[in-house]
Formats: sequence, structure tokens, C-alpha cells
Amino acid sequence: MKTLYIIIPCYNEEKVLPITAPMFLKKILQLNQEGLISDESRVMFIDDGSKDDTWKIISGLAKEDKHFTGIRQSRNRGHQNAVLAGLMEAKDKCDITISIDCDGQDDINAMDDMVRAYLDGCEVVYGVRKERKTDTFFKRFTAEGFYKVLKWMGADVVFNHADYRLISSRVLQEFASFKEVNLYLRGMVPLVGFKSTSVYYARAERLAGESHYPLKKMLALAFEGITSLSTKPLKMITGLGIVTVFLSLLAAFITLLCLLFGTGVGGLWWIALLVSFFAGVQIICIGLVGSYMGKTYMEVKARPRYIISERTEDQ
Repeated sequence: MKTLYIIIPCYNEEKVLPITAPMFLKKILQLNQEGLISDESRVMFIDDGSKDDTWKIISGLAKEDKHFTGIRQSRNRGHQNAVLAGLMEAKDKCDITISIDCDGQDDINAMDDMVRAYLDGCEVVYGVRKERKTDTFFKRFTAEGFYKVLKWMGADVVFNHADYRLISSRVLQEFASFKEVNLYLRGMVPLVGFKSTSVYYARAERLAGESHYPLKKMLALAFEGITSLSTKPLKMITGLGIVTVFLSLLAAFITLLCLLFGTGVGGLWWIALLVSFFAGVQIICIGLVGSYMGKTYMEVKARPRYIISERTEDQ
């Protein structure tokens, strides 16, 4: 039988862990009883530098039951880095991994279909939300729009898929050669290839605690995804430059006509408008190019993407 590691990133989750940890354990035991996975399967928590009692709870769970294990990062490095740390830690210990958030919003029963899809020959299985009823209209509109923008820019992403997915150890061995510091896993995993499929599920409300992904972080992740997976924004700058030149020539022509016919258009107003417009365009373009240069700078440094300071096995 195959060994499964459930990879669960945690950051300040002391309120929700006591609720969801037994759920993950129950799922591991159920899959084992059905003969789908071995008893060596584990629930692995990754503490992303939490400031509360998250690590204390993880350590306690590991002492109570052998199916729980955990690692702790030396400091907070973000959700994507925490997931990566767990995947890389587990890749040599198991046959398959399933990454999932610890808040209970993703339907853990979808793991049954994920494991069966793997046993049928799929190396990657994406958990895809079939509906977003629990999201506000604004979040639903912006999230779905973001996936469409990524597709339009040429990025190979799965629509309405976040970070709930099954990945085989075979795929993880190949994925380990991806050395990007700027991580956007939901766009990077499809680049590895191999046979894949999707499992659809309904997303629920968070069981306890507060979301650690406010609008600011979601926008930052979206920008990270776009600039990490596509260079199309840089190409769009050229098009924007052409459009602005055309608009400036058109404005100059209109101003000239107004002056010739003595309509008193107010030349200073036109000049101020054009200067403001071009200044804004230049600042946006410089900022965008600077973002790509900053990413290149961070990639060249090649700093470690995660540092594990503690493991429950060492305690």
C-alpha cells in the first residue's frame, strides 16, 4: 500500500487546530482501513513561525499519536514557502502528498477521490472549487477574474484551484529542481507535467479563528503569480507606449485646430493634462519593470526558501 503525507501549513492557528487535527487523523485512519494507504501515512503540520501556541499544540499532537508529525520554520516566511517546506520534507518519506489548509474550509472527503485517481495512474490531482457560495461577491468576482487574467497572459493554471492538491513523490522529485525564490505553487506545479486530473468539491466556512489572507495579501499573491508566470506585462508596456504617443499626437492636433479656429481651448490646460498623463504612465511602467528587476535580484541571491528550526521527531 502507498504511504500518504497530508501537508498542512499553519500560522497562528491555535483556535482551529484542536478542531481540525482530529478530522485529519480520522481521514488517515479511514483511508488506511479501506486499504487505500498504509499505516505509515502521516499528518504533517508546518508551523510557519507562529506567535501563539500553534507549535505547542503540534508537539502535543505528535506525542499523543504516531500519525501526527510536524516541522517548524525558523521564522514566518509565508504560506507558499511553508507548503514547499512540507512537500520537500515529505518527498523522500512517502509515495503521495496532499496539501491542504488547516482551517477546515476544503472538503477533506475529496481526498478519497484524489487517492483513487492516483491509484488509477494520475500523478497530480487538483482540488477545484465547484462553487464559491461562501465568498463575498467582491472576492468571488476578483478571484475568478484573476484566473482568467492569468490564462490570458499565457500562464498554465487550473481555474478555481488554490493549494489543495495531491502530488506524487515522483513529481516532487522533479519539482525539487525548480529553484525559484518567488513562489507561486499553483502555477508552478502544472509546469512539471505528468498525467493529472481534477476533483471538484464545495468549499465551506472557516471552522474557527480568523483568516490570515486579507485583501492586501490576496492582491500581493495575485501580483506574485502574474509576475512569476508571465512576461506579458513587460510586452504590454510597449503597446501602452504606442497608445500614449498616438493620444498625444491626437491631443496636439485637436489643440492646433482649436487655436486655428480661435475657440480658446486653453492651451495650458491641455499641457497640464498631457504632462500628468505621461508622468503617470512612466511611473507605472518604471514600477512594473522594477518589480521584475527586483525578482531577478532575489533569484540571483538564491537565499534559502525555508529554514527548519525544529522537528517533532527530535523532541
